Amino acid sequence: MVGRNEPCPCGSGKKYKKCCESKQAITVEDVQTEEMERLLQTFYDTHPERVDVKEFIEYSETWKSSLNQYLPEEIIQTIALDEFFFHERKDIWTNYLSKQKKKQVRPSILELLDLWDDPRVFIGEVTAVGNTYLTATSILGDETIQLWKESDKPVPAGVHFYCFLLPDGTSIGNNLAVSSLIFFPTDHTEAIKNFAKSISSKQMKDHTLQFWEVLGADGYSGGEFTEFEAGVLLSAQEFLDTNDRSSATLLEIVEDFLVDEQPKARKMMAIAAGAIRYGQENDYFTPLDMTLKEIAEAFDVSPSSMNKYAKEIAQYVSDKK
Repeated sequence: MVGRNEPCPCGSGKKYKKCCESKQAITVEDVQTEEMERLLQTFYDTHPERVDVKEFIEYSETWKSSLNQYLPEEIIQTIALDEFFFHERKDIWTNYLSKQKKKQVRPSILELLDLWDDPRVFIGEVTAVGNTYLTATSILGDETIQLWKESDKPVPAGVHFYCFLLPDGTSIGNNLAVSSLIFFPTDHTEAIKNFAKSISSKQMKDHTLQFWEVLGADGYSGGEFTEFEAGVLLSAQEFLDTNDRSSATLLEIVEDFLVDEQPKARKMMAIAAGAIRYGQENDYFTPLDMTLKEIAEAFDVSPSSMNKYAKEIAQYVSDKK
């Protein structure tokens, strides 16, 4: 327990009674996390500055010319922005840090900013999932990190991702994604592993454009789901649309189920039918004037297959509560 006259554990330099004593529900980690997010958001809200816009546009055009046959412009712009800030014009980021250091009073934040001088690109594979961090190994096999989970959305072991890393200030090896944290459908696992084998240099930053070109040539177009997962979701959505129903909540449950459980169904339609049955029985949309047999027939699957996945989704939801 912290004494009232002892230094506040949030790192402000003030006594506890003059700082966080009245906010006992707020932890030191909460304070630091909020400040980290504010610092990063402020950077992206204010950069590139007008003097750098022309150079960024020219830089992003080189990425567009290579990738626009594969990826939507919005994704290319997002990737190019981080590459510009942290590889091409790293001085923009370091100048921002220098200005922020002059404004900070919390020693813990000043120490964190000292660790933030060198954002680095990381392409890795998730090997384990914890409550707060993902454990991930670089595709080059030379490093294992802990990556702060940005949300409660499920992330299965075995998926690959791309981001720029910064230390989160807690322990050595614990990191957060600076901005774009992009997970790739497992459809592209083999292409990613082959790319890693082809790199002669350990400097990943010299090969990031090549990495995106390889993914694009392998059929990646910016989606977060495998073809199978996307097919399940599209089939369920089309059924709801055809029958004048909608349920964003149900579709979100199915998304999480697919990603978390990785069901090995022979026919994607069986999972879609099971999702509709589960939604019907749990009031996720206005009840359909259809029997269960008719729902199964609409997806061209057997009632038993539909029932199997309805039960699996129900069990998944129950286990998550």
